[in-house]
Amino acid sequence: WIMQEIERKFLIEEFPDLPLLEEAEAFQGYLSVEPVVRIRKKVSKEKTSYVLCFKGKGRLCRKEIELDLPKETFDELEELLEIPMIRKEYRVYALGDGRRLECSWVDRGEPTAFLYAEVEFPSVEEALAFQPPEWLSNEVTEDSYYSMSQYWMRKKASLLGK
Repeated sequence: WIMQEIERKFLIEEFPDLPLLEEAEAFQGYLSVEPVVRIRKKVSKEKTSYVLCFKGKGRLCRKEIELDLPKETFDELEELLEIPMIRKEYRVYALGDGRRLECSWVDRGEPTAFLYAEVEFPSVEEALAFQPPEWLSNEVTEDSYYSMSQYWMRKKASLLGK
């Protein structure tokens, strides 16, 4: 599917104490970071999905194209990655206003680990009008350092000594 991804991103210290809607383990790797071409495997109790994703430029708002992949194609693409995939503990919570809070604990247990939360919106206007709860005060939406593609590049440089 093709969409405009409109989201705000926040660093958090721990998973929130909110109603849990979804839980999974996700693995993602980057075939390219400019433009972003990513593969992702998401494993939940219900199913395992394999996705090829293309992302346009931007932080708050950007084009995203996702294509479902057969496992065999995913496995072939995974072999093209220069380093092991990023592992995420992925949880989705219900916010009080009906929105979904998507939280990812990236490479938990590793020195580079961090935990972030994202809230998606149907429009830029709604995204800009959103007043996050106080515990979502550390916003990094516009900070490219916290983009997953930039994290991938730092991890790759560390592992390959570049």
